[in-house]
Amino acid sequence: MVDEYIECRTIPFFDFIFEEAKDVNGIIISGAPILITEENMDSYIESSQWIKTTDIPILGICFGHQLIGIQFGSIAKKMKEDREIQEIEVFESSPIFSRLPRVIEMQEDHCEFISVPNQFKLLASSDNCFHEAMEHEEKKIYGIQFHPEVSGNQGSMIIENFLKLCV
Repeated sequence: MVDEYIECRTIPFFDFIFEEAKDVNGIIISGAPILITEENMDSYIESSQWIKTTDIPILGICFGHQLIGIQFGSIAKKMKEDREIQEIEVFESSPIFSRLPRVIEMQEDHCEFISVPNQFKLLASSDNCFHEAMEHEEKKIYGIQFHPEVSGNQGSMIIENFLKLCV
């Protein structure tokens, strides 16, 4: 458990101005009810260019994971809808999965996936989605396709692991 008080702020995507957020220690980009294969992503891509240049730790969850990938050149594709708890195999060591077993159960809620972008390594897969988690090779940027915030203790550990990377 993180032993110190952590101040958190929720900011709507298009209200977030990176230049005004220099005092933050970490950023989580959450999921969103957006299909990136059907939506015009230009405004999202333009508003999130800072992802490529920041040294602030970032965790992308679902849509956030996909947006990070797109910023680094991922291609998005449709897949079979997945709204179930899935077993996810973690096969690469990463601080985001610290203290977790090799196979974890996480809640899914998506019908798209992205390719693994350049500068990232694939960390985990499931039977339903090849690209469940990724980590930037040099920066503290992580993307996870699943939803740890609604996945019980193991999901809470992922959030806690990210918060430890931010201090």
